[in-house]
Amino acid sequence: MTDPAATDLRIAFVASDRPEAQAARTRLSSLYGSVLPEEAEVIVALGGDGFMLETLHTVMERSIPVFGMNRGSVGFLMNDYAEDDLLDRLTGAGRAVIHPLQMDAWTEAGAVHSGLAINEVSLLRQTRQSAKLKISVDGRVRLEELSCDGCLLATAAGSTAYNLSAHGPIIPLESRVLALTPISAFRPRRWRGALLPHEAKVCFEVLEADKRPVSATADSFEVRRVARVEVRERRDIALTMLFDAGRSFEERVLAEQFAS
Repeated sequence: MTDPAATDLRIAFVASDRPEAQAARTRLSSLYGSVLPEEAEVIVALGGDGFMLETLHTVMERSIPVFGMNRGSVGFLMNDYAEDDLLDRLTGAGRAVIHPLQMDAWTEAGAVHSGLAINEVSLLRQTRQSAKLKISVDGRVRLEELSCDGCLLATAAGSTAYNLSAHGPIIPLESRVLALTPISAFRPRRWRGALLPHEAKVCFEVLEADKRPVSATADSFEVRRVARVEVRERRDIALTMLFDAGRSFEERVLAEQFAS
């Protein structure tokens, strides 16, 4: 095991509420020391994918790299948990840089709410009736009316999350595209979505909003009864995830495409 005193690397250990994550935080802090997140050079997040996203949101303005270790369930965005040689793992880790999506949502009442999404911006029907959406890309209407349960725009990093569950494509991180994916489309029935350039600006207009209310969500930030939602990538914000050597994010995405 690497001597923790052999480096001056300032590490902040943060953990989800799960007992195993909290226990790991206590153990690792005792082994390697821990500073406050605002004083850290790297943050080690202990939990599952949801906690990894939560941690990335907290460093959105500070560009601090985050190394996740799985103390949750799925852990697609996490490295394997181990207490030994953490300093070597951190200094030798590969980097995956991602850019969030900006969501601007106007409600039926005229209020505007903004949020950032690392995975996706999704629109979902609020009642038993299907949603009806008009979709424009870069100011040009591409679908006059999509009757559906909802629709989402996913980043490459988020393409293996809700997007994949909605039968959207898995996107390599370096592809510089976004996935526009319908959720249970009824009309047009054969439309399966689209791949868009990463700089595309997408606008969703809710048709019959008073009769068919729709909510919009940027990761976990939700706005209800929206009338219009605009989404674009924020290239000025860069988030860095760290992965063990030989276990890069790109390799995980590639492997997921061959998973049974």
